[in-house]
Amino acid sequence: MKIVRINHQNLADINKANQPYEIIGRIKPAFDNGNWSYTEEIYEQPYMKEYPEDSYDYAAYIDNSDKVIFFAYSNAECIGQIILKRDWNKYAFIEDICVAKSARGQGVGTALIQKAIEWAKNSNLKGLALETQDNNLLACRFYAKCGFVIGAVNTMLYRNFDNDEFAVFWYLIL
Repeated sequence: MKIVRINHQNLADINKANQPYEIIGRIKPAFDNGNWSYTEEIYEQPYMKEYPEDSYDYAAYIDNSDKVIFFAYSNAECIGQIILKRDWNKYAFIEDICVAKSARGQGVGTALIQKAIEWAKNSNLKGLALETQDNNLLACRFYAKCGFVIGAVNTMLYRNFDNDEFAVFWYLIL
C-alpha cells in the first residue's frame, strides 16, 4: 500500500473509496464525573448506509498548508482517502475518511490515521478531531482502537432529518 497527497494527477480519485458500509448497532454514550464512556447496542437487523458525495472544490486542497487529502493505493487502485483541515482550535479536523469495501479490515484506515497524525504534527497541531454518528458502531470501534476518546455528543445536529442519529465528536490528543 502506498499513501500519497492529492495532486493534479490523482484529483479524479476523490471519493472512489466512498462506498456503502454496514450499520450493525450504535454506541450509547454516557457522561459521568467529567468522563465519557459508552456501551454498545447491537441491532437485530443490520443495514447498509452510504453517504452522498460532497461537492467541494477539491483542487483547493492541492499544495495547501491548511487542508490536505491523502489517498491510499493498492497497485494503481485508490482504496482509501482521508480529508483533513486545520481547525481554529489547533486540531486537524478529519472531514472524511473512507476505505473501499474490498480493502476494509486490512489496515488501510489505520495507515490513513497515521498519515493524518504525521500531517498534524508537522503542522504544529495538538491532535485530531472528527465527528461521526452514534449508529456507525464499526467506525466508533475503529476510532476507539486508534486511541480517540469521546469529547462531546450533540443530540440536535441531525434532528431535522428523518432519523434518530446523534453526532459523536472524537479526539486524539498528540
